[in-house]
Amino acid sequence: MTQIQKTTLPSGLQIITDTAPDMHSVAVGIWAGVGTRHEDMVHNGAAHMVEHMLFKGTKKRTAQNIAEITENVGASMNAYTSREMTSYHMRGLKDDLPLMIDVLSDMYQHSTLPDEEVEREREVILQEIGMCNDTPDDLVFDHYYETAYPDQALGAPILGTSEIISNMKKETLQAHIKAHYTPKHTVISAAGNLDHNEFVERTSALFSALPSDQPRPDLTANYRGGDHRIEKDLEQAHFVLGFQGLAKTDDDYYAAQALATIFGGGMSSRLFQEIREKRGLVYSIYAFHSAHIDDGQFGIYAGTGPDKLTEIMPVICEEVQKLAATLTEEEVTRARTQMKASLLMGRESMMRRADQQARHTLVKDTVFDPDALAARIDALNVDAVKNVAGRIFKGPVTLAALGPVDNLESYDEISARLKA
Repeated sequence: MTQIQKTTLPSGLQIITDTAPDMHSVAVGIWAGVGTRHEDMVHNGAAHMVEHMLFKGTKKRTAQNIAEITENVGASMNAYTSREMTSYHMRGLKDDLPLMIDVLSDMYQHSTLPDEEVEREREVILQEIGMCNDTPDDLVFDHYYETAYPDQALGAPILGTSEIISNMKKETLQAHIKAHYTPKHTVISAAGNLDHNEFVERTSALFSALPSDQPRPDLTANYRGGDHRIEKDLEQAHFVLGFQGLAKTDDDYYAAQALATIFGGGMSSRLFQEIREKRGLVYSIYAFHSAHIDDGQFGIYAGTGPDKLTEIMPVICEEVQKLAATLTEEEVTRARTQMKASLLMGRESMMRRADQQARHTLVKDTVFDPDALAARIDALNVDAVKNVAGRIFKGPVTLAALGPVDNLESYDEISARLKA
């Protein structure tokens, strides 16, 4: 039995619980509705650097204390920054929930950002940026987003740039927290063996020191597309070819997810079967649909030898062109099954449940209902997926390529193939 409940405090802070009484564990976290796209571009990377710094000590706990307190009870702690949100979360035994939410609330409200820790973590993040720069299958996605959304924070790298991080001031991090870690933009989510009313009572008492809400500018994505290529001495060429996708709130969002599954979501997908299995042109190829609050990206990633580039791009374009016309009921049924399996198996993870609830609330301001989602997936049919393919594939293309890419067709040639 599961029970999902939400309470909104007078401050605007939202608290959600997904109760699973048969579990020994509980997952709990804080989700802030702020990410890279909310940054001033001259401070690109601030959201991610703040995420690092909140582990570095509070008014009553050092960084070592935070780590030891967590691991003394066998719990685990982690965090992430995305383009639209930041999360701090823990997972542990049910009896340790009071300790976990106390530690998280302390970090979220009372971090001191010690000067020496700012300098130390600055070096850590510069190392992280260096690792990304040495990982072409990650780096090509940064170039892709910068090309799809030029001169916008939505297209900026989540980690920031080495130049900006090297000069990031403590005051910038403090201003980021004050502007964005506010009740209106914060969701507390927990899943597992817990009581909702007890959790709300404890949490409301702990989260009394959040900064006041401030007006935030409205952000509107401006997808443009284009071509970005970097010639680099690598063994493989890496590229992402994509189109403007759909927002998380779009009625066709789940049809777009099904389209990505059918096109390149697994070993049975069209791209994998045609390009890897039949032709042996790649080791890795897949399609994705990455949605944001007001926009999205539908893309194809491939890594291949430079001698295969002249063959692979025409095949991908052909597969894009014929997808809607040749879509089968069998493919849509398989996609529905895969999506439902992912949903239901994900429900076995308390961390996945807490994360789903929080992200859904931040985007749609409603409680995530797995049964309603399963029904929406069941309702998907060939016509719905064909319709969304028509919406997505008609738009301008974004191409980012990295490595030995001399043999890759020009942007105009690729665009012409897709429109032929």
